[in-house]
Amino acid sequence: MQFTYYGHACFALETMGKKLLFDPFITGNPLAKHIDIDAIAADYILVSHGHGDHVADLVNIAKRTGAMVIGVYEIVGWVQQQGVEKTHPMNFGPYNFEFGKLRFTPAAHSSALPDGSNGGNPGGFLIDNDEGNFYYSGDTSLCMDLQLIPHYAKLNVAALPIGGNFTMDVDDAVMAAQMIQCKKIIGVHYDTFPAIIIDKETAREKFMAAGYELLLPAIGETISL
Repeated sequence: MQFTYYGHACFALETMGKKLLFDPFITGNPLAKHIDIDAIAADYILVSHGHGDHVADLVNIAKRTGAMVIGVYEIVGWVQQQGVEKTHPMNFGPYNFEFGKLRFTPAAHSSALPDGSNGGNPGGFLIDNDEGNFYYSGDTSLCMDLQLIPHYAKLNVAALPIGGNFTMDVDDAVMAAQMIQCKKIIGVHYDTFPAIIIDKETAREKFMAAGYELLLPAIGETISL
């Protein structure tokens, strides 16, 4: 698996020969101003919830690439109304795609689309395939639902929010890593806004002290998982 970070909670995962883009929010992020969204390829776009800092570039990228948008029923309906043709609606449960088994999982957050319409249930995604198991929690606070994740798959790596205020902070994310039983964590949803700026070195140290590895790729960086 190849992971490319585009800032905030937007990233791409290349697995089983397919390019999966998550929560496309790039043009509104000043930290990602060097990213050319027209150069981003996608076969699928996975959307955790409807907030603007997760869907800002969704429609434009979906139309340009012809990617299939996967998300909760209400978000899929919203993108269809804007002319996106390839979609797959989900709610909490699994479905087998060509890139592997995908499970939409609960997140303790809120969800409304930029125009104020209903964003449905917020969630995360668990991918299980022959290359490994990857979990993205979406925007979530620390919650007991995270304890279900190890019952679905033994994780190789997980992406968790660490910025606090709107989601888990670093300390909560360390506890979440313990609950999902995953040793390698990629931090997302931090530094974009004043309320979620973190001390990255302290964050790494806290994870290391608990026996976990925190990866913080630079925006635009690709790493192998």
